[in-house]
Amino acid sequence: MSAEHHSSLLDAVKGQPKQVWITAFAAVIAFMGIGLVDPILLSIAKGLDATPSQVTLLFSSYLGVQVVAMLLTGAASARFGAKRTVLVGLTLIVAATALCAAAGSIEQLVGLRAVWGLGNAFFIATALSVIVGAATGSQSGAILLYEAALGVGLSVGPLLGALLGSISWRGPFLGTAILMAGALVLCAVFLDSDKHERRAPVKLLDPLRALKHRGLLRTSVASALYTAAFFAVLAWSPFVLGWSAIAVGLVFCGWGLCVAVAGVALAPRLAARLGERHAAAAAVFGYAVLMLVLAVPSKPVLVAGIIVSGLVSGLLNTLFTGTAMAISDAPRPVASAGYNFCRWLGGAVAATLVGHVAEWFGSPQAPFLASAVLCVIAGALLSLREKKADPHTLPQEAVLVGEEF
Repeated sequence: MSAEHHSSLLDAVKGQPKQVWITAFAAVIAFMGIGLVDPILLSIAKGLDATPSQVTLLFSSYLGVQVVAMLLTGAASARFGAKRTVLVGLTLIVAATALCAAAGSIEQLVGLRAVWGLGNAFFIATALSVIVGAATGSQSGAILLYEAALGVGLSVGPLLGALLGSISWRGPFLGTAILMAGALVLCAVFLDSDKHERRAPVKLLDPLRALKHRGLLRTSVASALYTAAFFAVLAWSPFVLGWSAIAVGLVFCGWGLCVAVAGVALAPRLAARLGERHAAAAAVFGYAVLMLVLAVPSKPVLVAGIIVSGLVSGLLNTLFTGTAMAISDAPRPVASAGYNFCRWLGGAVAATLVGHVAEWFGSPQAPFLASAVLCVIAGALLSLREKKADPHTLPQEAVLVGEEF
């Protein structure tokens, strides 16, 4: 981005109304939930006498419910209005996180994380439309706020989890509940009432029907394979490190900052140089190499690999979405829903199996080696020739939708 472009964005941000800032604040808390449990996985395992495979189900239940719920959020927002949908999502998150702090077993915690995932699906899918709809003047400033919320949430989540988790593994859940309750009150008071505008209806199966397009299906499957590797890093590496909550939180804070910077600033440049699909293929092959690096039995190497993987993840989150939107003739919301369904399904399956893979092969490095294989397959799928030309510009929506994870 040019200096002039950055300046215009900053000017646009200054003129935004309260409801834009309030929704952005709530988005920060929602995005924090992704990395919140990373630093406390070991503490949860000890506190609830759970195995690593049971603890990684905290990601599986969260993502699994979110995958299915994402197919429903568009219809819910069109029928009930954006504000109501946002408030329902926030209410579910507050209730789930508060109850997580009081959970007495790993089974209860996994179930409550599923409710959290449901609330997150309703909130995240609607927050961007609320921010853009409430923006005054140019919408670019509101979009920048949403991007900033993502970056702050991904980087602060592990830190909050580490700081509160050093006291008790219940602390991060209670802290999130309190912050999200504040966001809920602010949204209830300051967001404009729904105007009952109706968007063109999208049937439940439309996103799945869009996957009949071979190019979109290949891209979605490749993204699912990459996302499986992504969650091998997120859900398994804390167990390999075996460090305190503070130490793991600092590592993933660096990772989150890299994800945010690469997705917003670097991905468009790489797409302009190589084309969206070819850039995604190159990046996912690079991620395969990083997975091999993570398999090296050295903790300093593992830490460096985790942080650098954030840069490649930031690229891929945006590039995959840009490819999915450009490769199919389906409407962008429909294509994006079908793509995201596959994508997060891959993450949910991986989070479920990652601990078992380590047990089956008798090695803590096995999940990373398996992830490398998955990334090679993903790169091969993206490298297949397509009839459509490979675009060299990312649509603005790709930078945003690609980051909603």
